[in-house]
Amino acid sequence: MTAYKNNRPYQQCTRCLMDTSASEIVFDSNGTCNFCSEFLERSSHIIDEAPDKKRRRLERLVNQVKKDGKRKTYDCIVGVSGGVDSSWTLVEVKRLGLRPLAVHMDNGWNSELAQNNIANLVKSFSVDLYTHVINWHEYRGLMQSFFDADVIDVELLYDNAMLAVCYQQARKYGIKYIMSGSNQITEGMRMPQGWNWYKRDARNIRALAKTFAGIRIKSFPLYSTVDLVVDSFIRGIKWISFLDYLPFNKFDALDALETHYGYKRYPFKHYESIFTRFYQGYLLPEKFGVDKRLLHLGTVVASGQMSRADALKALEGIPYPSQQDLDNDISYFLKKMGWSRIDLTNYIDRPEVMHDAYPSEKKYFILAKKMFNIVRRSFGY
Repeated sequence: MTAYKNNRPYQQCTRCLMDTSASEIVFDSNGTCNFCSEFLERSSHIIDEAPDKKRRRLERLVNQVKKDGKRKTYDCIVGVSGGVDSSWTLVEVKRLGLRPLAVHMDNGWNSELAQNNIANLVKSFSVDLYTHVINWHEYRGLMQSFFDADVIDVELLYDNAMLAVCYQQARKYGIKYIMSGSNQITEGMRMPQGWNWYKRDARNIRALAKTFAGIRIKSFPLYSTVDLVVDSFIRGIKWISFLDYLPFNKFDALDALETHYGYKRYPFKHYESIFTRFYQGYLLPEKFGVDKRLLHLGTVVASGQMSRADALKALEGIPYPSQQDLDNDISYFLKKMGWSRIDLTNYIDRPEVMHDAYPSEKKYFILAKKMFNIVRRSFGY
């Protein structure tokens, strides 16, 4: 299904699944790619960490979170989407005796399955849940501006807003820790250049909204590079990749969630959202020649949690349980966005435009990161 859009002869890594649809991929004499080689070099301290050392790191983190959260209503934030990573984070945070506030963002595309998964977990642990419901009229206009701009990362809208909502709640309750389901074992492989965009680019969101929809954002939560600097270095709020502190196996976690918490799994990563499912399963492959299954499955293969043979089998066919499921999602998307079939065809056929063809703050983030690294080296951090 994926439209291969690279002029190079096709080649796929012999160790993971990444292929020449990633423009900057290179292979060694054994056919192994730079993506999984870099991943294993960068993440081996997490993947191969001795159990005792990992346990001690976790104990120190938990003790510090409890200490900093004394006499507060909550001691940490856990953002929940209904996916396995965030769900398991909530389970483990509660098991360790922490007092989380679960935070969810409803952008109008939640699947019923995701809502049930979240509800079952929250009920099981009697956890307080804060749900931020985005104004659909404004959100639809923002999505339309991204489609009209022909940029790749429409999910920048959700991801940026989710950052904003988590940090807003942390500031509101004086919480110093946001426990994220992000982790090296299943997400640590580098995203290929051009497959997504910088997630704190509030300037890019504003520019696209103004240029293509004439929208001046009112209620939509935005999160910028300046917000990150203020929250991290002035307010001291820490974004913790919590699952890196645990002996995390994605498939064992799925089994436990299903057995104990009435959890229902999804066919592929991030399919708890109807739009994300449609975006990753149809729009990305058809318009941009990107199949994120290569990255998601390739990472768990490289980290040793799945065999390459099983991953290749999972790649067979379309990234949907069935053609009927895809047809249903196409119809749902068209109705919800107010599009016709011709609108969808025209969108797919138009060429991609890069995000930085419009105002962006990505270059400021890169500069700030370089300056921070210089200061850190200078003072021996």
